Amino acid sequence: MRIFFLLIAFMLISVTICAQKVVTVAAAANLRSVFTEIKAKYEKENPSVKIEVTFGSSGSLVQQILNGAAYDFFMAADKNFPLKLQGKGVTYGKVSTYAYGKLALWSSTIDVNKGIGVLKESAVKRIGIAKPETAPYGDRAVELLKKQGLFDSFNTKIVYGDNISATAQYAFTGNVEVGFIALSLAMAPEMAGKGKCYVIPQNLYSPIEQACVLIKKPVRNLAAEKFMKYILGNSCDSLWEKYGYSK
Repeated sequence: MRIFFLLIAFMLISVTICAQKVVTVAAAANLRSVFTEIKAKYEKENPSVKIEVTFGSSGSLVQQILNGAAYDFFMAADKNFPLKLQGKGVTYGKVSTYAYGKLALWSSTIDVNKGIGVLKESAVKRIGIAKPETAPYGDRAVELLKKQGLFDSFNTKIVYGDNISATAQYAFTGNVEVGFIALSLAMAPEMAGKGKCYVIPQNLYSPIEQACVLIKKPVRNLAAEKFMKYILGNSCDSLWEKYGYSK
């Protein structure tokens, strides 16, 4: 009898797993902490759905998608990369803005409260920036330095990270004295309170308008469409705010 009940339980578990809908998401590296919380919240509210996520720089994720990576949903660190995919005909539906990100200066050893002027100090030998061609936060950091007439003088000090998470890690471990990172990463549990953070005024660089889009597949994933509506709605406003984003 015990074996019979175990078999029944196994069959029920198997049916549940088979019925579970999977949504694969390609997400910009700055979203790592906030998305982890959004994912947990959504799966709790929708137990029949499993969210699988890959984090990376927006540019590298675009290349993966163009090369056939089977993602359902793309959450970029700007609007240009989703529009690029739309132009290639690999998406469906609208490109929609879900949040605005903020750029921050972070250091584990140096007081950065002076703002970007701190970069001129002799103690700053290396400056971390994400690769501007693939990472929008890196692009805005380079834009900022150029507008301030500082890029050429600091160019030899710059250490480029593959994405904004890698750049944050460089700053956290001291591989660079100062790093231009996403405020969301500075507010993540791993970094919050463990260094100095300066939020760069948003009028000094172009808006970081983070947008998302659905990826075209042979069969439409309705669960992905529902998840996108959730992202664009107000259910997670408190989480976006918690990590320094605005909507």
